[in-house]
Amino acid sequence: MCANYIPVTSAERLLQFFGVVRGVDEPERDVFPAGRAPFIRLAPDGTESGELIRTVADGIFRFVPDFIAKVDWARHTYNARAETVDTKTTYKKAWAAGHRCIIPTEAIYEPNYESGQSVRWRIRKGNGEPIGVAGIYRSYQGPGGREMFAFSMLTVNADDHPFMRQFHAPGDEKRMVVILEPEDFEGWLTCPVSEAKARYCQQWHGELVGEPVPLPKRPKRTATPRSDSTSLLDLIAGDDELRSGAGMSGAVGPIQKTKRGKTLPPKEPGIGTTGDLF
Repeated sequence: MCANYIPVTSAERLLQFFGVVRGVDEPERDVFPAGRAPFIRLAPDGTESGELIRTVADGIFRFVPDFIAKVDWARHTYNARAETVDTKTTYKKAWAAGHRCIIPTEAIYEPNYESGQSVRWRIRKGNGEPIGVAGIYRSYQGPGGREMFAFSMLTVNADDHPFMRQFHAPGDEKRMVVILEPEDFEGWLTCPVSEAKARYCQQWHGELVGEPVPLPKRPKRTATPRSDSTSLLDLIAGDDELRSGAGMSGAVGPIQKTKRGKTLPPKEPGIGTTGDLF
């Protein structure tokens, strides 16, 4: 899983390693769920000759933004399990439409529990090159009617991966993002939907290196009423996201709200449990 990463925001590195032109050159920064970052997809119209080309756009790192659904389960849609991306309600329409993307990444962060506590580790390629993470995206009509994008990183099981199996809480399933070889970028974006999972959604066994990079301590805040739901800051600062809903097979308890002292029924997502959704 990956709930926090460093996107490639250098225009030079995007052109050199991913073959896309981005007019904005930004400093390196961390991105958390619901943050905005570049992702790469096929241009919808290609070229006049019919050639398919890659284009880069900014999207939200989470498949269901707040302005679409303000419900607890939607917060955890930044990762999509490759095994079920074609069947889960949240993703299956975009998957069937071939809306695959590449998420250009300098490094990802994962929790390491070897010390007995969760310590955030930064993980990079050993050769210093950026990582092309396989993803899925969709577009939304945002506020004001403008087109906006959102994306999720695809993940696979990593229980037996020599490097990635050291991350996540003891007893939890180990997961890792799907890393693409540069020569596979074109194939991932263009291959038939029926072939994409078998060809590309696998463990990557190139060299990965990592080191502890704890989150900076947050300043103390005045006491606020306790929320019934897990806050996003608690999610990214402590426990593995797997515990908080991403990849869960069971339901997350619904949030009940009150109005003028009366308890209202919880708002249902419309189908089954959160396990049906993502």
